[in-house]
Amino acid sequence: MKTTMTPGIELRTSPHVVKGNSVEKIMFHVVLALLPIATFSVWQYGVSALASLLTITLVCIGSERLFNRLSGQTSTLSDWSATITGLLLALSLPPAFPLWMGVVAGFVAIALGKALFGGIGYNVMNPALVGRAFVQAAFPVAITTWIPAFSPNRFSEFAPTTFTAPLMMPPDISVWAKQALDGFTGATPLAIWKFDNVLATPADFLSGSVTASTGETSAILILLCGMYLAARKFLDWRIPVAVLGSAALTALVFQAIDPNRYPDPLFVLLSGGLMLGAVFMATDMATSPVTPRGVWIYGALIGVVTVMIRYFGGLTEGVMYAILIANALSPLIDQLTQPRVFGQVKAAKEKKA
Repeated sequence: MKTTMTPGIELRTSPHVVKGNSVEKIMFHVVLALLPIATFSVWQYGVSALASLLTITLVCIGSERLFNRLSGQTSTLSDWSATITGLLLALSLPPAFPLWMGVVAGFVAIALGKALFGGIGYNVMNPALVGRAFVQAAFPVAITTWIPAFSPNRFSEFAPTTFTAPLMMPPDISVWAKQALDGFTGATPLAIWKFDNVLATPADFLSGSVTASTGETSAILILLCGMYLAARKFLDWRIPVAVLGSAALTALVFQAIDPNRYPDPLFVLLSGGLMLGAVFMATDMATSPVTPRGVWIYGALIGVVTVMIRYFGGLTEGVMYAILIANALSPLIDQLTQPRVFGQVKAAKEKKA
């Protein structure tokens, strides 16, 4: 039977109410939210941080286009996902990370973290963290080499490690760093606490004067940018709340057990990459659960595992591995936390009937 339709009328399946949000729009606003953090990091660390941000982001964009062509797909650069991967990856690395190593990190992030699985929406782990995990294993010395924040010559001089030649060992920058800022120790607050049992003050974190990765010191700014995304409903607020809440609660329990050994929850929340990871990495829509209970379990898992690695692991930071573990378990969490379908009768009741 032939069906006729009035010209201008479209027949579509549900849902019929469209909110108007697209992948491109959501990702564009995430980029906007990351720009203040990136700008602050450049203000902190100068031209070395700027070079790292630009290089890694451009490599991610170029790698995305390359794999589009190799796979015969149309260009996906307009969805902004490669730009987000580049920004997050650069913000998670030291500000004076050698640029050639940043190129490797950016390429691996797109190749292994995204293109290998079929592109955006199909990746099982956060691509930026895949790239960072690779270079942490490949270049352990460079990824734990830090420069001081707010150095007087940060806008007129690159750190010696920035332009290290490919496959060459980065130079020792301890002397340069101490000359750039008198009294610089070259250790992060987490390392100083873990190995010297000395705690940084909240004022140190809020001022951004501590040593850390490029985008990890501006905790208040990260929260404000995350609140912007949550207010626009481009971010599931339950995930960062679960991550930070579980981390704080776990830290509180351990501090109650031994206050001389374990730091207070505020130190745990402000130090390292927990804030950046909770707000911008754990909330990746493709790698996080979608069920109402699942997002709370997922976030709580990240917070607890992060604190456990910090306290009992050989590494000073654990948020990267915590998120990657939670990404891998995300499908299982979704499967185990499926909401009950309205009107569904449980198997036991059916058997009894």
